[in-house]
Amino acid sequence: MRLHSKLSRILLTIILVIFVNSCNSEKKEKQISDNTNKTLFTLTNPEDNGIDFTNAVVNQKDMNIFKYRNFYNGGGVAIGDINNDGLSDVYLTANMGENKLYLNKGGFKFEDISQSAGVTGKKPWSTGVVMVDINGDGFLDIYVCNAGNMEADNHDNELFINNGDLTFTEKAKEYNLARSGFTIHASFFDYDKDGDLDAYILNNSNIPVNTLGYAEQRDKRAENWENIPEIFRGVGDMLLRNDNGYFTDVSDEAGIYGSLIGFGLGVMVSDINGDLYPDIYVTNDFYERDYLYINNQDGTFSEKIKDWAPHINISAMGIDMADINNDGDIDVFVTDMLPESDKRIKTVMEFEGYNIFKLKQGKDFYQQYIQNSLQLNNGNNSFSEIANFSGVSATDWSWAGLIFDMDNDGLRDIFVTNGINHDLTDLDFMDFFANDILHNMVLTGHKEDIDSIINKMPIKPQSNYAFKNNGNLTFSNAEKDWGFETPTMSNGVAYGDLDNDGDLDLVVNNVNMKSFVYKNNSESQASNNYIKLKLNGNTPNNFAIGSKVKIHSKGTVIVQELMPSRGFQSSMDYIMNIGIGDVTTIDSLRIIWPNDKTQKLANIKANQQITLSQSDAIDIYKPFKQGAQKTLFQEIPNNTLLTHTENNYSDFDYEGLISKMLSQEGPAMAIGDVNNDGNEDVFIGGGLKESGVIYLNSGDGKMNPSTPKEFLKDAKYEDTAASFFDADGDKDLDLMVGSGGNEVGQEKNYITRLYINDGNGNFKKALNVLPSTRNNISVISANDYDNDGDIDVFVGSRSVVGTYGVNPNHLLLINDGKGVFTDGTERYAYNLKDAGMVTGAVWADIDNDSKKDLITVSEWDTPKIYLNNGKQLIKLESSLDHVYGMWNVIEAADLDKDGDLDLVIGNQGTNTFYKASKDSPMKLWVNDFDDNGTIEQITTQFKDGKDYPILMKKELTGQMVKLKKQNLKASEYASKSIDELFSKEVIEKSIVKKLNIGETIIAVNEGNGVFNIKSLPNHVQFSCVCGIVCEDVNNDGNMDLIMAGNNFEFKPQFSRLDSNYGSVLLNNGNLDFEWQDYEKSGFFIKNEVKHLSQFKDKNGKTYIIAAINNSKPKIFLRND
Repeated sequence: MRLHSKLSRILLTIILVIFVNSCNSEKKEKQISDNTNKTLFTLTNPEDNGIDFTNAVVNQKDMNIFKYRNFYNGGGVAIGDINNDGLSDVYLTANMGENKLYLNKGGFKFEDISQSAGVTGKKPWSTGVVMVDINGDGFLDIYVCNAGNMEADNHDNELFINNGDLTFTEKAKEYNLARSGFTIHASFFDYDKDGDLDAYILNNSNIPVNTLGYAEQRDKRAENWENIPEIFRGVGDMLLRNDNGYFTDVSDEAGIYGSLIGFGLGVMVSDINGDLYPDIYVTNDFYERDYLYINNQDGTFSEKIKDWAPHINISAMGIDMADINNDGDIDVFVTDMLPESDKRIKTVMEFEGYNIFKLKQGKDFYQQYIQNSLQLNNGNNSFSEIANFSGVSATDWSWAGLIFDMDNDGLRDIFVTNGINHDLTDLDFMDFFANDILHNMVLTGHKEDIDSIINKMPIKPQSNYAFKNNGNLTFSNAEKDWGFETPTMSNGVAYGDLDNDGDLDLVVNNVNMKSFVYKNNSESQASNNYIKLKLNGNTPNNFAIGSKVKIHSKGTVIVQELMPSRGFQSSMDYIMNIGIGDVTTIDSLRIIWPNDKTQKLANIKANQQITLSQSDAIDIYKPFKQGAQKTLFQEIPNNTLLTHTENNYSDFDYEGLISKMLSQEGPAMAIGDVNNDGNEDVFIGGGLKESGVIYLNSGDGKMNPSTPKEFLKDAKYEDTAASFFDADGDKDLDLMVGSGGNEVGQEKNYITRLYINDGNGNFKKALNVLPSTRNNISVISANDYDNDGDIDVFVGSRSVVGTYGVNPNHLLLINDGKGVFTDGTERYAYNLKDAGMVTGAVWADIDNDSKKDLITVSEWDTPKIYLNNGKQLIKLESSLDHVYGMWNVIEAADLDKDGDLDLVIGNQGTNTFYKASKDSPMKLWVNDFDDNGTIEQITTQFKDGKDYPILMKKELTGQMVKLKKQNLKASEYASKSIDELFSKEVIEKSIVKKLNIGETIIAVNEGNGVFNIKSLPNHVQFSCVCGIVCEDVNNDGNMDLIMAGNNFEFKPQFSRLDSNYGSVLLNNGNLDFEWQDYEKSGFFIKNEVKHLSQFKDKNGKTYIIAAINNSKPKIFLRND
């Protein structure tokens, strides 16, 4: 649970000035009504099912939310058959009451046997629970985790050994499983593959979290920290090896962190890289990053989260791992606390500032964002984080996230528990009420008691979420259709087939509400099929934890692992219930046992339970390795390539309301044979105070850097655009470079420079000064537009320095044939004044009149075509005039082989929280809203007929004194549209730009300005596209596409675009482009690609080069 930093400060102050009184206020329990609608799940009545359990959490004098920040984290659920009668039983943990065990009597009826079984527990604060056969006798035991801010051994964990007669005996100390810190959960698995079950104990640190002063102590175990009070030390995470029934702490030697900055809330074990060894993912709350431990197969682990994930959660809570797209790779879902609705975001959220974000990045906490994460496994030891794309990023204050097939259609859905007993981050409470408490206490000397303060905190239960898998990496919110509309304060949840009807039911543990038991009605409401598997493992791992099942049918594969500890503080049933959709006969089913033995079954009828035994397996399974498969591209190592480096500058210091920085758009890139040796060379621009470089191509992908003296002299410029062309008509390639950077006060340096080639690749700066607009130059595109035999140039600008949203001026430079350029914009290209914030341009004959036209793309605007009539560039009205995007780049090619040029246009993608569409456009409003002489930008989203700012109240009032004086509450601001915040006069005088599409597209030219728009495949939309190459990659006569992009420098509340590592799209001839996975394409780039180009050597070999911000360029050879 993540406490708002401001709240933490307020609560700390309150504690210091008041006497704590005990509180015994009872919360009125929300009554559960019968669900009479025909939904996929039915919420059953406790009086009918017999599970009458409430995790009552009441603030008391010595134990309350002020003293223990995990006070409202709730309890867990475990499902398993404790008496081997074929019926799954249920165990629920309580924080302040007795834990309960319910025996399944059949017919969805349960009996409370907690007292007679002896499993109520003797510790005051139970959290997670796992059913596991610890002693290998074939009966499930119960391991209960305990925590709470209490003294002595009150939070030692408990192990209830199953006596086989519905009674249990507590023996945690005998197995060395009692010692604990503040334990949240545990997972039992065979990490060293010796046949018995080891344990990972997840502990949550109790140290204060309002400072980063504990950074750089990740390697120091909790018990070794100095100058930390004993009550805060506890015990860090532990990996315990099973040594003949005694669990030995091997954390240090195994490479497991156990620091006091480990705020673990979730642990999940899975074979993430397909090597048959279990890996471990640990989610951490607050500022510490998550841990991904990759099993080294020698008893040790290597922590690799930064190598795998492009970014992670900041308030990571529950976790599950499963294959969401049936590609055979295990994906990861982690919950956080971002609300879905705009109003709730504005009333309970306060996002991290950019400077704090960068500080944490610098202290090795990695890039973390407040949102759920869905890490799509790319199959090459990397994830693409796609929660925004998939529609599962925002589920409010979330705890458990479970990936399982809820409707048996063969696709795994996502269920999320949600809610908090008090809205601890409510902005109005903190900004007004909590401050009033302090003020009144100071003035009157009256000290309010804890109970009074807590009771004034808002309570706003939220419904749980159910997301139906659409089969295309997106999910639809099925909360209503599936029966989960009841507002709750839910925490732990487990699934299992409680009535043996072939679908998975749910048990949910709530705070201060009766637990929920949901019956799954898939057997009657859907025509989908299933297969159930009961696995009998070798002793002592009798329940075969760690087994993997692969089901092949109709060309797809369903992979499922047997690992009970999942979600949040909970444990799932051991019977594997696998939905298979409309499949009636499974082609093949392979079980891979924990010792790598395997057996395969074929032609299996659906809708039955099969029992399999490890002892029957004979063959050894060996993971498939790609080997030396020929890829479409291969990266060419080149140690001579130099790193581009950005200078340290924050646009947000000057433009506080923009969402992303414009100052980091380099490096520029240009391609051309500068020394006439038949090999095309490459220019890569420099960052500020960093000279550009020409890489001379000596063949076979070998590039030798050359830095002319003239380049060194001009290192004060930041190169953002470049082009090779023959400026002076001497038959060699000269170089024009444009500068940008968006740094206020540096406008004088935002100019174009021309370097003249002597024919041998030696360059000197031209003496004549080129016309300039002193704006952020984004593109230089050369073409003899007037057909007079010399090359003219379009110079496009992205923005006016420090004034985002105001259209900059652009230039059409007319060449006199000798390399002297004049500004011909107003005379020959007057319409360019409306080109917008240009990011890319290309000269292409779009109307087949043998004259190249100019096509530009811009942010918050439409692609624009300027037809060339031989004298002037005239804006063409086209169907593209209605397609408003955050366009980055454009290329032209004949994609459908019909003789005209089509367009490929790179956009920001749809892996963003805020999405624009034709019906719900986003808008950018630009004006001096508070009449103080400074231009501001307000971004809005359209909803219910109005445009609502996406900015937080604090952001807007921080920039506009007039708004601050209104003293708006957050809840009031959340309901106001932009025209309710500002006068009609101000609104009408504003510049308004809009977005109605996020996808990268192709625009198929149908002639006469008509284009057929087609979005490219999903993987392309995971991030922005900033570079495009059109080329027949596989020599089938069809034009294919190579793309790359990413953009990192957003405000933290908007996350960042980082989850596409390059795209190779093969054209089947019908304009259906198929994205190639990285193992096939060989084209893989993790960082920010700003430009992508193709070059060749004199032997005909073709290469792709990527200019990358803050990194070295990458070169790929195309394999013919």
